[in-house]
Amino acid sequence: MQNSARFSATFFLVAAMLFGGNAFAANAEGKPWPTLGWRYSSPEAQGLDSDVLADAFDYVRDHDTRIHSLTIVRNGHIVLDAYFWPFQNGALHDVASVTKSVTTTLAGIAAGQEAFTGLSQPLTSIFSGRSIAKLDERKQRLSLKHLMSMSSGLDCQAAHGEITLGQMRQSKDWTQFMLDRAMTDEPGSRFEYCSGGMHLLSAAITKATGLSALDFAQRELFSPLGIRKVTWPADAQGVSYGWGDLRLEPRDMAKLGYLWLNHGRWEGRQIIPKGWMEAAVQAHAHPPFTDQKYGYGFWLHTSRRPPEFEAVGRGGQRITVVPEKNIVVVFTGGEFEPGEVGAFIGRALKADQPLPENPSGMARLAAAVREAALPRLPASHLPPLAKHISGRRYALAANPLNLKSLVLTFSDPAGPQLELEIGDRHDGPRPLGLDGVPRVSSGGPSGLDVAVAGTWERENTFFVEYNEVGSINTYRLRLRFTGDEVDVTLSERSQVIPSARFRGTSVR
Repeated sequence: MQNSARFSATFFLVAAMLFGGNAFAANAEGKPWPTLGWRYSSPEAQGLDSDVLADAFDYVRDHDTRIHSLTIVRNGHIVLDAYFWPFQNGALHDVASVTKSVTTTLAGIAAGQEAFTGLSQPLTSIFSGRSIAKLDERKQRLSLKHLMSMSSGLDCQAAHGEITLGQMRQSKDWTQFMLDRAMTDEPGSRFEYCSGGMHLLSAAITKATGLSALDFAQRELFSPLGIRKVTWPADAQGVSYGWGDLRLEPRDMAKLGYLWLNHGRWEGRQIIPKGWMEAAVQAHAHPPFTDQKYGYGFWLHTSRRPPEFEAVGRGGQRITVVPEKNIVVVFTGGEFEPGEVGAFIGRALKADQPLPENPSGMARLAAAVREAALPRLPASHLPPLAKHISGRRYALAANPLNLKSLVLTFSDPAGPQLELEIGDRHDGPRPLGLDGVPRVSSGGPSGLDVAVAGTWERENTFFVEYNEVGSINTYRLRLRFTGDEVDVTLSERSQVIPSARFRGTSVR
């Protein structure tokens, strides 16, 4: 399994270098459609900077960010497709509330096929065979578009871990439970995050089409896009969960984003009605305490430049679409804030035309992607490289810490040691903990104790944390060894000095 992950994590870069992004031909519309497989490209060929994207991986490691995957598509080409251990390429991921955007999309498709009389069709006519409690005039005005825009007016509380959703799931008939909720507001008048309302929308799709949302999607959405691997649970009545728990591969999530980017059109076929897609990314509700707006299942960032819209799920699940830049970004994660990594993507986006190719940046990015897919080594592990570099002094290029040289020793009877030359001062050798426990020694640069720990992250990558405990500063060095050279990434936890990346050479 590990070898498979190693191969798949780097294939996108190999393909880009070998084929230059032309592995698949575009169709008559001039667009590359990934129905049978995505095109791959170097970031530079699509106007992105490989080095800045590689910096994002350093950030993820330094901050122990719980990201699971990152896929970037620009101009119909994948420029980055990365997986972070233990999540692996080819695995399904729960997309959480991204499901809501898929449910509303299916409702739009069904409306385009005239399974509904229109988005303003009242729920009372869709569920005419059911007895509905608390049926006042406001509920009679409740329609599909109100469910899609989270402005149903139903008594649906998102507080306390979505209390109404929990109550619905404890009921025998989830659709009936939501239909019977009292009205607290006029439909369309106020935004209220309501997962139960999206389940009611899924039930409406089933009532109108005779198919579960999953089966309808397989026929009308997933199959045309070449999405084959998917799971989507259903309630006791066979209604697919309208609010969450759809599971997809990240590259298939990107296909959905690419469909939305292209106004619902795919390989010459209008899968989603163009009018619905245009309406879906317009503001229909205004969530409180945020400058975001809400369309039909999409969060809208109209104040950003350039504007973007997103399908959003808890834990860091995102399909972000930036139409002006022809870009789709997919995140999956285990509770992280995608904006932390997204900032690097924004900085990497340098131009709307190709940049000069950057072989060194590509190589650095390829190494970062490969390493992200592999598990970290055990704390006590000593790779063969440790013996090769032990006792060698590495002279370092200029850097913000004025760190001139370093020596790591792994063969001393006293245990692992670190020696530094900082400016005109020699520091150490100091004991170095490799078991997860820092070793403390006295007489640091500020005259106070220093705690030093290290870890072999990969066979060629050693991470050192040098903590001036009493004087706040904690320096982190990530050392990647190649032959007689070392690539150094330096950072300081409180940012007293700027982060930097520089090289060193063995002098003995």
